[in-house]
Amino acid sequence: MNPFALLIMLALGGGVAANSIRIINQGDEALVETLGRYNGKKLKPGLNFTVPFVDRMVYKQTIREKVLDVPPQQCITRDNVSISVDAVVYWRIVDLEKAYYKVESLQAAMVNLILTQIRSEMGQLELDETFTARAEINELLLRELDISTDPWGVKVTRVELRDIAPSKAVQDSMELQMTAERKKRASVLTSEGERDSAINSARGRAESAVLDAEARQKSVILDAEAEQKTIVLRAQAHRQEHVLRAQATAEAVEVLAQKIKTDPNAREALQFILAQEYLAMGRQIGESESSKVMFLDPRSIPGALESMKSIVGEEADNQRLG
Repeated sequence: MNPFALLIMLALGGGVAANSIRIINQGDEALVETLGRYNGKKLKPGLNFTVPFVDRMVYKQTIREKVLDVPPQQCITRDNVSISVDAVVYWRIVDLEKAYYKVESLQAAMVNLILTQIRSEMGQLELDETFTARAEINELLLRELDISTDPWGVKVTRVELRDIAPSKAVQDSMELQMTAERKKRASVLTSEGERDSAINSARGRAESAVLDAEARQKSVILDAEAEQKTIVLRAQAHRQEHVLRAQATAEAVEVLAQKIKTDPNAREALQFILAQEYLAMGRQIGESESSKVMFLDPRSIPGALESMKSIVGEEADNQRLG
């Protein structure tokens, strides 16, 4: 055999053998058509063999989860505000046959579907709701996209709105609104602070006035009590003085009375003492608030002396008994 022909046959045989061996990496799958028709033959990860010139690997794709970056999209909210929205979609192929034969370009179809769903959902919300209800929007987009892509053999696992940006004019209006709101809050807080300060000041003045009044009241009461005690003590001292004087007078009269029995000249001394008591009584009557004019008849002094003697004696007896 011609060596050249042998080399050609070996080269052809090696090419055919190489064309029949397919190695699929872990996490990937591939579809094989036989004479242009898919008969359900799918290549799994590892070493696979196909029939040369009959089988053809038409589609190879990973079945791992992938990330689809959705570009920014202009949307109009329900209150006619223009905003720019972009998103990130996490998805994976669960049925390679549907992903290839049910749609021509899977990724382009998904991008268009996602953009349409985002426009639809944003058009149902007002501007403020797009910022506060982001989690609800993500859940709604996930549910709708998962249902829409199920015929394509795709499972959407997560949808995240990455950025919601209003137009420059809207941002300027929002900043003005926020500035006005902050000023309003500052004014309210300032007025509340001033009101609380005024209330505290008035309450302090009222409490101070009450304390002053209570202090003055206590001072007046203490002064009255002190004056009352002083009057009582003075009255007691005055009474005690009169008692002592009455006792002394009674004792002196008694001594003189005994003396008169033995010495008649002692009567003059007794009359002198009684005259002094009579005059003292008149002076006391004159010093009292209900003063009256008292006329003293010298001729009545001896009788008055006798009466004073008896009165002083009785008063002394009463003091001793008391």
